[in-house]
Amino acid sequence: MPEYGNRHVGVLSGTLYIPSLNEENNIISMLKTRINSIHKALIIFKNIKNYNYIISTNSTVNLFYIKNNSIDYIFTDPPFGDNLMYSELNFIWEAWLKVFTNNKSEAIINKIQRKGLKEYQELMEQCFKEMYRILKPGRWITVEFHNSKNSVWNAIQEAMLRSGFIIANVRILDKKKSTTNQLTYANTTNKDLLISAYKPKESFEKKFMLEAGTEDGVWDFVRQHLEMLPVIIENNNKLEIIPERQNYLLYDAMIAYHIQKGLSIPMGAAEFYKGLKERFVERDGMFFLPSQVIKYEEKRYKLELMEQLTFVIVDEKSAIQWIRSELEKQPQTYQEIQPKFLQKKHEFKHEKMPELLDMLKENFLQDEEGRWYVPDPNKQSDIEKLRNKNLLKEFEGYLNTKGKLKVFRTEAIRAGFKDLWQKKDYKTIVKVAERLPETVLQEDNFLLMYYDNAVTRLGD
Repeated sequence: MPEYGNRHVGVLSGTLYIPSLNEENNIISMLKTRINSIHKALIIFKNIKNYNYIISTNSTVNLFYIKNNSIDYIFTDPPFGDNLMYSELNFIWEAWLKVFTNNKSEAIINKIQRKGLKEYQELMEQCFKEMYRILKPGRWITVEFHNSKNSVWNAIQEAMLRSGFIIANVRILDKKKSTTNQLTYANTTNKDLLISAYKPKESFEKKFMLEAGTEDGVWDFVRQHLEMLPVIIENNNKLEIIPERQNYLLYDAMIAYHIQKGLSIPMGAAEFYKGLKERFVERDGMFFLPSQVIKYEEKRYKLELMEQLTFVIVDEKSAIQWIRSELEKQPQTYQEIQPKFLQKKHEFKHEKMPELLDMLKENFLQDEEGRWYVPDPNKQSDIEKLRNKNLLKEFEGYLNTKGKLKVFRTEAIRAGFKDLWQKKDYKTIVKVAERLPETVLQEDNFLLMYYDNAVTRLGD
């Protein structure tokens, strides 16, 4: 069967049904392929000396046979939500073999098994906690993930964070060859995501817990995070921007780490951005440790920088990031920036986005010629305090209403949750979160993080 290579699956690949047109595979060719594969595996195992290995079939919820801090690296390809019903698809040959999957701990979304997104996330969290336990400190886990739903993607990220992992990088893996499902349905994605995360070093964790909730703890976290992040990513003889090294994602990572530890957040964004510039080296909008920047500059001298992906403005947060990127190029008047802003604007249906002029007034400064510009770090802190005051006032208005919130200012909800977290008012966070549309809560990883951790604190 040369037309199908060595897979022997033919035109019926990825299907489970009785077709009107049958195709028979050559049993001799199939046996040869399997024997060759087994032979190659045996040679590899034979050549491995002084190395312990184990092959097992069991749930990752309990890896009792593996010691703490004993594994150097983990690569995992977990179930992708409700993409495939694994145990159900195995039912026919399991019935023939009289060996059935115990699907109680099967991490999928399945109505029959009464597993929704919440149950899926909880099971994945149990699996990641076991992986975290067995992984050595300072070592890495790679998670290959594929799902077209943001809510499932956020559930995976939240499960990893709650297990203790720190996410360092997310990249696209193009496997070139599409599955039958991807070729058949227009709304399926044909690229997987590779999530790279690490287990913090023991020395950092011990030091951090002594400084927990302080400015020193913040900068110790940033130093460790920058140390673990890739310094250079090269693609087609060009250097890629590493988003995780940009100020706003470093700030998000710092907040996430503090919340997962149940700690208050020691500083606001403006103060954080100012501290970054004072303590670390900035190149091309990214921050590096002094020991890393030499390596980056050597490559930067030889290679051009790839253009960043274009912004799509979907909410207030992305709008402010876009405005900042525009004004960092050069100061601009309202008349200059407004047409470009409208072209990029595609906000969510639930989003109560302020007018462009209001966002400019709340976040930026204007010179004598009417041009808006990014304020220096010293003035940025005062502007942020005023903006946060306005956001909390808007949030207070939501607290004084009843029923589901259908249209709202997401930045006000985020600011309110942050304020309530500092006050340890977890009950109100949960109360407001349950008034939000479920899709919004599940698809906004920032809100979901506050909600999940508030629920956990109430249960403690």
